[in-house]
Order: sequence, then structure tokens, then C-alpha cells
Amino acid sequence: MRARGLPIAALAALLLPVAANAQTAASSSTSQVDAPLAVPAGYAKVWADEFDRPGAPDPKKWAYDTSRNKDGWYNDELQYYAADRPENVRVENGRLVLEARKERLSDKPDFGGQNYASGKLVTKGLAEWKYGFLEVRAKLPCGRGIWPAIWMLAADGSAGWPAMGEIDIMEHVGWDPGRVHGTIHTKAYNHVAKTQKGANAMVPDACTAFHTYQLDWNEDRVLIGIDGRAHMRFDNDKKGDPATWPFATPEYLILNVAVGGWGGQKGIDPAAFPAAMEVDYVRVWQRR
Repeated sequence: MRARGLPIAALAALLLPVAANAQTAASSSTSQVDAPLAVPAGYAKVWADEFDRPGAPDPKKWAYDTSRNKDGWYNDELQYYAADRPENVRVENGRLVLEARKERLSDKPDFGGQNYASGKLVTKGLAEWKYGFLEVRAKLPCGRGIWPAIWMLAADGSAGWPAMGEIDIMEHVGWDPGRVHGTIHTKAYNHVAKTQKGANAMVPDACTAFHTYQLDWNEDRVLIGIDGRAHMRFDNDKKGDPATWPFATPEYLILNVAVGGWGGQKGIDPAAFPAAMEVDYVRVWQRR
């Protein structure tokens, strides 16, 4: 989802010593693949939400992230993330709905002047995983200015972003409909240093049909794919350097619909709202 812990200018300064070496390393490997993707043999389901209980999301499985509402979210994002507000986050008809709306929630004590409200859920503090196969079946919102994401961050965030490690299972920007991105961010490989590792795949009906967005993560590599085909691969270089492989610690899951930022690079279409990501289920398997 890009630039988690610091403003872009501060990140750029922090990463300057890394960028020169990382750029050379980045040019020596590619991320694009086309390979089968399925739950590995010997794995068992360890966590799931089928969203079969209408109302608010299960508080034993999900928490709201509202941490930057007052100060504003990174990446020049323009949304206010609402908590306990069904207009933005709800479970109905067997699906989780995260809905971005053009509205000012100025009555909220942490209101930061945003003209849009949306939803962001995390499993932080409730569920986290080190390695495994994760699958989210979802239908994405389209519209210029909309930026839905399914992604993960290290449960121990003490290293800060991007050193902590980020796995973007799905990102979609509304001005480029149907192009779904999978990316990783580390201290050596990230978009601030222009060394990020990622790939994308075209899913023409991503905004009108449900698809499964998948992650297969083990000690050797990360595979990201859609509907049983991997399109992005990132390998562990086995050098023991957390700058290139910080993915040996647990991570938690994040689901959100942002407004602006990467999604707003070509402006925001007022007709795009309301814009909702619908999630049919989330399932996680790990080695027995």
C-alpha cells in the first residue's frame, strides 16, 4: 500500500544510502511469473472469516484502523477511516463491504478535514501469521480516485517502514481499471528508492465479478496471484540481510479502500462514489 510510517520526504532521505546498492540488485532479478498457485499439500486451514453474520465485522477477528484520521493519511490519501459506522464498514448478504463515500464526518472528534469517508480493517493484535497461504475472494471498486488494497505488514513494526516488510497481495487504482498489482516493500526494495519488486496482471472484470487474490509465502519466496495463477514472485536471497528479506516474522492482514494517493494521480471522479470493495471470504492455511 506504500509509504507506511514516514512522510515521503523523510523516507527518501532515510533510504538514500540503500538506494544505490538496491538499484543494482533490483536489475538482476524479475518479479513477473506465470505459474500455478494453490494451497500446498500438507497445509491446514488455521483462520477464516466467511462473513456469514450480518452487522459489524467480528471484533474477535477485525479491528478498525483510524490512527491517522486527525493528522491525515500518508501518500496524499484523502479519506477519513470510520469506525463502527455501517455506511462505510458492514457485513451484509454474506459479504464484508468497505465503502468509500463523498462525505465530511466533521462531528467526529478525530476528524481531519477529509471530504471522503471509507473503511479500513486490520487483524493487528488479533491474528498474525508467519508463512502460509492466504486467499481473499473479492470484487473491487472502480472509478478514478479509488484505491482498494489487500495487504500485510509486520506485526512487530519497530523497524519502521519499509524495513519492517510489506506484502501487497492486491492493489488496484481506479484510473487503470482491471490492472491488479502485487508488490513487496523492504528497506532495499521499495517505491521511494524506485527499487520495489512487483508485477501486475489484467483482470478485465475485476470490478464486476469476484476473484480470488492469493498469497503463498514461505521461507524461500513470496508468490502472489489471482484465481490459481501466480503473476509475481520474490525470492529470499538467503543472505540473512533483513534489508532484502524481512519476511521471517509474523505479519497481519489489512483490507481498505483509500481515496486519492496513487488512485488519485489522475484526479477524482465525483461519479465514482459510493465505491465499495466486497469481500466474500478470507481464509488462511499453514503447514501442519
